[in-house]
Amino acid sequence: MEADKSLGKYWLYFFLWLGLLVTLMVVYREFFWIALPGVVTFFAKGLDLI
Repeated sequence: MEADKSLGKYWLYFFLWLGLLVTLMVVYREFFWIALPGVVTFFAKGLDLI
């Protein structure tokens, strides 16, 4: 395992994907699921689960 692991970039990516998800929910509701893999992946990476 790495001793100094920076998770800040994963949280930044998570919030960017979350913004995209919310935007898709408002504008193109039928396509919101396209952003789900990015949101889930970077949330797990931000929590250092994967």
